[in-house]
Amino acid sequence: MDRRAFVRNSALATCTLPAISVTGLVPRRIRADNMPEWLLTLVKQADKAIESLLGYQEKDPKSPDLGGLRDGFDLLNPHSTSALIQWGASGLFSPSSRYYRSKELLAAMDLAALYLIKTQHADGTIDLLSTNFHSTPDTGFLVKRLTMAYKLIGQSGTEGAEKMLSNLKTFLLRGGDALSAGGIHTPNHRWVVSAALTKLNELWPNPKYVARAEQWLGEHIDIDRDGQYNEKSTFIYSSLTDRLLITIGKGLNKPELFDAVRKNLDMTMYYVHPNGEIVTDASGRQDKAIVGTLENYYYPYRYFAIKDGNGQYAAMCRLIEQTAGVKTAGFVDYFLTDPSLWAELPADKPVPVRYVKTFPNSGLVRIRRDRWDSTLIANNPVWFTFMKGNAVLQGVRFASSFFGKGQFQSEKVNGDGQEWVLTQKLDGPYFQPYPKESIAPDGDWEKMPRNFRPQSEVQILETKIMIRETSGGMEIEVATTGTERVPAALELIFRPGGTLKGVSKIENTKDSWLLKEATGSYEMGGDTITFGPGLALHKNIALRGALPAMEAPTVFLTGFTPFKHVIRFS
Repeated sequence: MDRRAFVRNSALATCTLPAISVTGLVPRRIRADNMPEWLLTLVKQADKAIESLLGYQEKDPKSPDLGGLRDGFDLLNPHSTSALIQWGASGLFSPSSRYYRSKELLAAMDLAALYLIKTQHADGTIDLLSTNFHSTPDTGFLVKRLTMAYKLIGQSGTEGAEKMLSNLKTFLLRGGDALSAGGIHTPNHRWVVSAALTKLNELWPNPKYVARAEQWLGEHIDIDRDGQYNEKSTFIYSSLTDRLLITIGKGLNKPELFDAVRKNLDMTMYYVHPNGEIVTDASGRQDKAIVGTLENYYYPYRYFAIKDGNGQYAAMCRLIEQTAGVKTAGFVDYFLTDPSLWAELPADKPVPVRYVKTFPNSGLVRIRRDRWDSTLIANNPVWFTFMKGNAVLQGVRFASSFFGKGQFQSEKVNGDGQEWVLTQKLDGPYFQPYPKESIAPDGDWEKMPRNFRPQSEVQILETKIMIRETSGGMEIEVATTGTERVPAALELIFRPGGTLKGVSKIENTKDSWLLKEATGSYEMGGDTITFGPGLALHKNIALRGALPAMEAPTVFLTGFTPFKHVIRFS
């Protein structure tokens, strides 16, 4: 389970803690009564989150877990507990919130802060119960947002906030000790830790915070020529890195960090499907091939749209508002703590909607023509997608039963802008008797590895897939050479929820179909993809060595090698 899922599904006995003075609040007050309408809408969404989170809190005064929050798996954990403070701060701060200056909410948040201190290790770290323990980066994720909550609570004018802030400060400063010394796992963790240290330094300046952040920044930002970060995680970690680098750049006066963010935002404009979803097929993390929208990019696009007067970024903001507006409430604390973002966006400038764009470092080609688009992907068994509005062909795969290793995947997508070629070459040898002088005396097969045996009857199967744009869509030509009579299947995987026509159900399957001839169609939400012609020379769709069928409506075209067929999508 990933961090996002854990937190999404996601008491301390009333002991006396050392008194710590509440200092570090930014003196300049934010005029919360001047919020724009879009931010008031986010505050309303935040109220719903607060109400939900309160229902997961342990409230039994006799419980040792008093103040902690459970997730959807009934696990008490620091992430869910922290979420109550993070979201609750927006309620206490915002005059339009039904939780504005709520003493009851403040009391619940104080219990949450005490629970966080109880579960915090002596080194200042916390655990992510799904995978990481004594985790510096997970401490950073919490500290980053809780410093923002600290600021909002302190400026809310809520009566009695000093006690809660004192407890929260205890947790944050202990976390700062961990962040100043602890290690990380992934590329983005460096910026998580550095951003958290930056926010701590804004509240309680400390040279060790800055020194540690500088140490991580000394490794340079992992942005490639395409404009993508190392993890290629378009839904989760690229946008996270954008937000973190803005935080660090602002807090440590390093505007040069903004160049990487702008480069990523420029690239991301070419990763947008016509329905407002983001391309995730090349991700190297847990968001690979998931269905995701663009809400995570709203803050960086808005920040630079206003800062730079960038009309394209403003247009991206308005697109996100239309397609994922409610989801941007997850970043309400970013907007509440930075009133510069309350300014009106500049006038729109057109964003790209007709293009052919290659991203070689990501092994990706993007073709978009207004209402339809296609993505070609290297190093992936799903190497082609086609989207037409709400109708989504979420993947095409090709496989054969060639020696149990016939799942097609190409290392590269080579093209000239008119045609793109993917290739694979497989061999299937047989093995001769082991060299007599090296035979294992005990006859142990494992001591006589295949790589030392002479090969014979070597079979070869080469597959070449050519993809071309047509007047109204795309076409795929699949051609194999080499060993003959090998069963093969081309697999068209559609997004669940639509209606297939012109295809025949394969008996004893849940949602598998054959396109025997002519043309089939898939309709969803008023949009239709047509595809064909078909080919159905057998019904073996569970080829040995091929990946199992996905939980989705899937149309198969089947044949034998030499396999040669052209199918068109429009």
